[in-house]
Amino acid sequence: MDNAESLAGWAALLADRTRAAFCLALLDGRAWTVGELARHAGVAVSTASEHADRLVAGGLLAQRKQGRHRYLQLAGPEVAALIETVAAAGAPAPPEPVVSLSAAHRRRNLAFARTCYDHLAGFLGVAVADAMTADGLVSRSHGLTVTPRGTAWLAANGVAWDRSSRRPVVRECLDWTERRSHLAGSVGAAICAHAFEAGWIVRIGTGRAVKVTGAGARALEDQLGVVIGPGRDSPGAAPAVPAGARPR
Repeated sequence: MDNAESLAGWAALLADRTRAAFCLALLDGRAWTVGELARHAGVAVSTASEHADRLVAGGLLAQRKQGRHRYLQLAGPEVAALIETVAAAGAPAPPEPVVSLSAAHRRRNLAFARTCYDHLAGFLGVAVADAMTADGLVSRSHGLTVTPRGTAWLAANGVAWDRSSRRPVVRECLDWTERRSHLAGSVGAAICAHAFEAGWIVRIGTGRAVKVTGAGARALEDQLGVVIGPGRDSPGAAPAVPAGARPR
């Protein structure tokens, strides 16, 4: 009965469109103020504050206060996985009509490459997962695992992952745009962090979408055989369709 009450509780929290919009926005892994969430969802700050209080009380969000502001984040990677999985499992809604070229670019950028809390998602995230599987760096034979070859590859490329973390080393996360899995867990987070630190990817504006740099395109092809189409190495370029992971 307790489990039923818990399931019904978080389902009720996510059943509201404004609260769902907050949770989806916070999948970028960063802390947002109540005012920022209010503008994102198109509601009054007072309304946003009430919704934020419910999400914090329900354990989906964590908050911290700094000066006169309070900042909100998803409560942890487990909550991020829950939000992404629910979003991917739902029936796909008809896409909203694109009314401008900039809106079309934003949609394409988000679908091509984005962060899902602290790991890579979108077409790029799935391509990296496919390439690592094809190259024997991860295996799905007996559940998703990092192989000895994969451990050596991570170390050789300076990808440091937290072996002491209680979160899974690596797990599959269903991608809501590709409807296939990308890599999450400690290793997925470490690969994403390394991609940012090495300058392989940079954020596009303040959203979740990321852009592959010229250095990143070369590194992805050299290290994983993931070939990025032309036009991804110039700032602000719209994403080209990648050739995908070549056979290795």
